[in-house]
Amino acid sequence: MIEITNFRQGAVLNHNHGIESENSLLIRIEGVSSAGYPVTVNGINATMDGRQFFADVPLTKKINTVTATATTPFGNYSQNLTLVWDKKSFKRYQFYIDDNIFVFTDLAKERPKHAFDHFYFKGLKDIHDKYGTKFTLNCFYHNAHHEFLLKDMPDIWKSEFQANADWLKFSFHSYSEFPDRPYAESSAEEFGKDWDLVQNEINRFAGSECFIPPPVIHWANIHPACAQEMIRRGVNAYSTTPRLRVMGGPSLADRQKGGNMTAVQERSASGIDRMPQTVGLDLHYGFAEEREYLLKHQTYFDPLLGIFFFASTGITCNLVPLADIPGKFQNTFTAGESCGAETYMTASHEQYTFPYYPNYLPDHMERMDCAARILTEYGCKPVFFNDGILGNTAWDDEK
Repeated sequence: MIEITNFRQGAVLNHNHGIESENSLLIRIEGVSSAGYPVTVNGINATMDGRQFFADVPLTKKINTVTATATTPFGNYSQNLTLVWDKKSFKRYQFYIDDNIFVFTDLAKERPKHAFDHFYFKGLKDIHDKYGTKFTLNCFYHNAHHEFLLKDMPDIWKSEFQANADWLKFSFHSYSEFPDRPYAESSAEEFGKDWDLVQNEINRFAGSECFIPPPVIHWANIHPACAQEMIRRGVNAYSTTPRLRVMGGPSLADRQKGGNMTAVQERSASGIDRMPQTVGLDLHYGFAEEREYLLKHQTYFDPLLGIFFFASTGITCNLVPLADIPGKFQNTFTAGESCGAETYMTASHEQYTFPYYPNYLPDHMERMDCAARILTEYGCKPVFFNDGILGNTAWDDEK
């Protein structure tokens, strides 16, 4: 009977989508009333044009309910949408690195005077010093390549990590790299036990101020019970969706034995290793509306779960050759500009930085530097997406 057509449930809106003042974001609501019956939107009489309707409505809260109601001879019919006002929005980006455990293994063995003497931490700090980049390092408890447990990471550099907590955070990723998708068939108790193992060690060797809830769990796919526990523990923004789905990236054999990384990157770029190749399989495995919306609009809010989901609007550095990074980002920026989105992210995986890893990429740190530089040159500010609305704390700052 009635449908709002220009915004999706959970749409995150900013100054690019309407007229922003200190107290409101004035947006136009558009839709269809099936038989042309008159419509009100939040009590405002809509302009009718045949079956179409239009109304300018102010959003005045962080989380807003917009109600369109059609009055008919058979009663009133309505639709409610939850819309988010990303107040005082700005271009911003998050940078997270998965699978961190090699650096802790090295530090425990080598025990340099300063943690940032290690080439990995030094490289990240160099990037931060140049561009202000903030990093989230998603950590394992167990090193599946060189036997080591996070409990054996010394705490002698705790003050150094605390001094850099404004830009370097540590988080939970999984107990270990293998098996893939470790929490697809896990209980909340098993998931929480592994989370606690990692967080307790981070608190011990780096300080609680250095821990942040994870932006993604290992392989992203987790059981609903784990997703519920994850949200309960403070996750405010998550990569794409925790739902089990088709994903790309290097195969298990490639990662364990060392594969042809050129071929892996080519497959990743083509999409052949993650997208079903027929309409039937795509319909069966995919969630097309959600996937396409995220690809175009970059984020949305789920009012039932109370968290934001964000798309991979950037690159995974270990899958994109250095020369291709600028072009990939340009495509991302063009897509963002077309729909008024201002949130971007990029990611990578720690192990590709280490010469003893079978799939070592000699230019991996340079790739991460390039990604941070391009995002900075585009005008993006570094943030942690778990803060506020995807790194925008304007609403919190007013409290």
